Amino acid sequence: MHGSISVTYQKGTMIAGVKREKDVDEHEEEEVPLKIGRSQGVEDKRSRHCPYLDTINRSVLDFDFEKLCSVSLSHINVYACLICGKYFQGRGQKSHAYTHSVQFTHHVFLNLHTLKFYCLPDNYEIIDSSLEDITYVLKPTFTKQHIFGLDKQGKLYRAYDGTTYLPGIVGLNNIKANDYANVVLQALSNVPPLRNYFLEEENYRNIRRPPGDIMFLLVQRFGELMRKLWNPRNFKAHVSPHEMLQAVVLCSKKKFQITKQGDAVDFLSWFLNALHGALGGTKKKSTIVTQVFQGSMRIFSKKLPHPDLPAEEKEALLLKDEYQEEMSESTFLYLTLDLPTAPLYKDEKEQLIIPQVPLFSILAKFNGNTEKEYKTYKENFLKRFQLTKLPPYLIFCIKRFTKNNFFVEKNPTIVNFPITNVDLREYLTEEAQATEKITTYDLVANIVHDGKPSEGSYRIHVLHHGTGKWYELQDLQVTDILPQMITLSEAYIQVWKRQDTDCSESHTGA
Repeated sequence: MHGSISVTYQKGTMIAGVKREKDVDEHEEEEVPLKIGRSQGVEDKRSRHCPYLDTINRSVLDFDFEKLCSVSLSHINVYACLICGKYFQGRGQKSHAYTHSVQFTHHVFLNLHTLKFYCLPDNYEIIDSSLEDITYVLKPTFTKQHIFGLDKQGKLYRAYDGTTYLPGIVGLNNIKANDYANVVLQALSNVPPLRNYFLEEENYRNIRRPPGDIMFLLVQRFGELMRKLWNPRNFKAHVSPHEMLQAVVLCSKKKFQITKQGDAVDFLSWFLNALHGALGGTKKKSTIVTQVFQGSMRIFSKKLPHPDLPAEEKEALLLKDEYQEEMSESTFLYLTLDLPTAPLYKDEKEQLIIPQVPLFSILAKFNGNTEKEYKTYKENFLKRFQLTKLPPYLIFCIKRFTKNNFFVEKNPTIVNFPITNVDLREYLTEEAQATEKITTYDLVANIVHDGKPSEGSYRIHVLHHGTGKWYELQDLQVTDILPQMITLSEAYIQVWKRQDTDCSESHTGA
């Protein structure tokens, strides 16, 4: 028979055709030469006996970075050299991976898209079960049983580099100035129903998005990051959020950068809303984001006359309809808690006294009675708030920063809070008090800002559900911490878990 025959694998079907004489440099299924013989076998006999497997260097493999060729910077058909860890495009005779294999005698490559291994320049597929640990690091997968057990135990795992770690309690690389985003991603990774949803790609794989919509990239990258953070078979005990943050820069139209310090509350607000929208959520249609974090409140608002007006005019205005109190209903993904103005007095040793305030004092904003004045460009309003529904996980953002025309000021007030058993019943309306059975919350994550407003650094305290121990994470550093030390920090964002919320509920049908 003239010419060589080949088969293409496509969802279990075999299609025979004449082999094309060209490099395979696209995403399409790759053709494997087939020699016609009695057995009709298609596997190269070298596939299971590659002599170069012992040259693989797992200590240099890092799949956290963008999957693009180190020479052409193309994303298409990229292979990782398993000897030096670099990425190259293609594997045909004129490709960068082929050239690299000949020039440096590096022979084992992994296609980062298909997860298949190849020997170059001989160009045959390698089939060997000893390579499964590499594909798992590139693309970790979680069974329902594995997910169900994540918060039930505290087993330490050993990474390939020899360090031990608890899955989920791993450092995130601070590439330049992205710790403001890292701490938020760490906090969200410690919310089991949200984490469990993203650990299983099937939960969101089939969500339809409009053509050309880039926002779904956030969902994909967040899922990949969750799976890396909770991977029990990592090669190293930390993760780089490089691809996740590139998606953030792109999807936020550069509002949030890797190279410039940002505000963790601004990022949290944008990220939760962007994630909700990318998952197909609207004001009426819920997603995992709103199911986990969304509560509701009543807002009572009353317009105030201009303070410079004469008393008689003020009184006359207050009788008008537009100055009467109005009530509206609103949902929230987090509650903003205002700090009292920090006093500037000093003690005998001329040291500034750092004031302290109990958590329940700043929660009084939501008791339905406390009035607060809000000023807009033209008008002033008096508002009071009361909660009507509490979410399974409640986020507090403590307002430390005030912006005025010239600079940002930081309020250093320490908030005194218990770690467990915070009861929020008194902040609910009477109707809600009758329907909400459990209103008591325990802290699961505490984000801290240290230093000056526009600079400074972030760290986070997280509770490991399996061991009940607290850990402090700052960039790549992970240390255990006593619970009583957490309350001494300048808390900025807190995540609280309602006591009836079962960690594994999103996978047990509870």
